[in-house]
Amino acid sequence: MYEPHHTPPISLGRFALRMLAHAGAALTLIGISLLAGMIGYAHYEHMSWLDAFLNSAMLLGGMGPVKTEDLSEPGKLFAGMYALYAGLVFIVVMGIILAPVIHRILHRFHWAEK
Repeated sequence: MYEPHHTPPISLGRFALRMLAHAGAALTLIGISLLAGMIGYAHYEHMSWLDAFLNSAMLLGGMGPVKTEDLSEPGKLFAGMYALYAGLVFIVVMGIILAPVIHRILHRFHWAEK
């Protein structure tokens, strides 16, 4: 996926396109995760789509759910599992976004011009 260490670093334009591709992948993962959370909250807690969006977005953003009291037993289980999943999604998204930047920095350090 990335250029090997014996080739020069890619141009700034190609790097910008690579960052755009990684941002697109990260946004796709966030969108799918948000949709899954909304469906779960709508199914288990019978929330409106707007309330389900709010709770899912707050968990994915690391803030925590808005509605925590009066949850049903299955709703509590879903909220807990979704919170664990949201934490992992945060780590994965940061990896997706930072991978090209870190690679470019390390590539510049290890690439020797001839």
